[in-house]
Amino acid sequence: MQNSYLTFKDFLKYTIPWRAKISWAAFCSVMNKLFDIMPEILIGFAVDLVIKQQDSFIASLGFKSPESQVAILATFTFFIWVFESLFQYLYAIAWRGIAQSVEHDIRLDAYNHVQHLDLEWHETQRVGNLTAILNDDVNQLERFLDSGANDIIQIAVSTIAIGAVFFYISPIIALISTLPVPLILGVTFYFQKNLSPKYIAVREAAGKISSTIFNNLSGIITIKSFTSEGSEYLRIDEFSESYREKNKKAILLSSAFVPVIRVGVLSGFLATLVIGSFMTMNNQIAVGSFSVLVFLTQRFLWPFTTLGEIVDQFERSMASTGRILSLLKIDMSVQENENPKNINNKRSDISFNNIDFGYSQDKLVFNNFSLKIPYGQTVGIVGQTGSGKTTLIKLLLRLYDVKKGDIFIGDQKLKDISLSSNRENIGFVNQEIHLFDGSIKENISYPNQPNDLIKIEKAAKVSQAFEFISQLKDGFDTQIGERGQRLSVGQKQRLTIARAIYKDPPILVFDEATSSVDNETEQLIQKALEEISKNRTTIIIAHRLSTVRNASQIIVLDKGRISESGTHKELLKLDGFYNQLWQIQTGEKF
Repeated sequence: MQNSYLTFKDFLKYTIPWRAKISWAAFCSVMNKLFDIMPEILIGFAVDLVIKQQDSFIASLGFKSPESQVAILATFTFFIWVFESLFQYLYAIAWRGIAQSVEHDIRLDAYNHVQHLDLEWHETQRVGNLTAILNDDVNQLERFLDSGANDIIQIAVSTIAIGAVFFYISPIIALISTLPVPLILGVTFYFQKNLSPKYIAVREAAGKISSTIFNNLSGIITIKSFTSEGSEYLRIDEFSESYREKNKKAILLSSAFVPVIRVGVLSGFLATLVIGSFMTMNNQIAVGSFSVLVFLTQRFLWPFTTLGEIVDQFERSMASTGRILSLLKIDMSVQENENPKNINNKRSDISFNNIDFGYSQDKLVFNNFSLKIPYGQTVGIVGQTGSGKTTLIKLLLRLYDVKKGDIFIGDQKLKDISLSSNRENIGFVNQEIHLFDGSIKENISYPNQPNDLIKIEKAAKVSQAFEFISQLKDGFDTQIGERGQRLSVGQKQRLTIARAIYKDPPILVFDEATSSVDNETEQLIQKALEEISKNRTTIIIAHRLSTVRNASQIIVLDKGRISESGTHKELLKLDGFYNQLWQIQTGEKF
């Protein structure tokens, strides 16, 4: 219960921009409920009119004839129903509008925050679970705001307004009728306290299902090739069964709420009926007043039966909201300085000066590592898996920060440069191919609009993608499907190279970018590297040494240190690791 209240308190802080709209929606809810309980009071006036006639309450207002009394009663009834319907329409629009606005803004805020969180954090997350938070959990909050907030307000208004009428007519009956209320509230708090952890478990189970389904559908080729459809079906069945069991426990508890509350409602209604009957027969209260009490008692207590649904909805939404707000509270370790600057000279050298870095505290990838990459050079970086090749690029992109030392672009420390300025300065072709669902030209010009068709075609020609694109029926307008699934691996890789070339950055980085292309395409790309590398710094990380043989300088990394460096010919003469690897790859050594 406390967790739900704390979550709700945090959520209220988040809703500050909508306070005016929330106030208006709450006002409409209050007015609707006040007009909603007035017909029962009018019934009492009608009974009073029939029994007392000239001595009735309406007659005391100056309406002496029966016709005028009936007419004014009918007029009041008409306008009460009109205003009740009007405010119901207004609060429905207001609350749903707020729900849609909050849903929209909180989803965008959460998504934007996730985009800017550190790569280190992303590498520990399940994408399906994040999708569940950004979609399912946000929708759960929207469903509560649609109706739950209004229900809570109307129960409160109904309790106060009807209670006031009761105390006006008969304080004794009012006290007896309200005796079940503390019991009802106590039961409500009990259920809320016990439902909260159950619904948190439900949302976590939902996230696990979503994550597994997402991963399975992303790897459907692997599942089919290993004929593991059956085992994956059983795995989803296991997770779904866990979700069902957690939901079942929550439902068993929440479903018991209404029957318990009905007992309290029944006791209050019977007390009013019995005691009110005797008081009316003893002329202690008027018949019309007794009619009002009988009708209002049920209106007073019955709404409490909806507390079960409201509590259920509230706990579900707070479990979801807690996950959303927890996501928004995650801090970024890669932080910009208070006054970050743009790169003042893009035609600058890159320097790694005595840096220390490790993915964990007890194991360093680089220890006092230094490297200088002159502007305009093509530098190849090779080494065994785990030697730190890709890590260098992650540090250059500031996806991670060094633990010690500094990286410089010219005379500027990387930490003093804004993240956007630094990353806009680099064209990155990743070994993990990622394309977006759209056309070829949209992917090449990403994230810009594909308006410069001449530049798009040029990037495609340089990357050796133009030939296969021109053979497609729709050419550059061809839709490639989600993750480019309608293209071959080699075609997709060439599109990612074209995308980096289109960006036209002063620094171009290839991280195993030719690993997925055939030998013929690799040769074509190698021929194009001379043109690609003009007037820019090019860094090529490769396992295939043929990709870097024409580089101005080749760096051989071994366990986070430079073991060899030089041109291709110079390294072959050293007869070291590079020479051995070259002989293996060319077939000269078996």
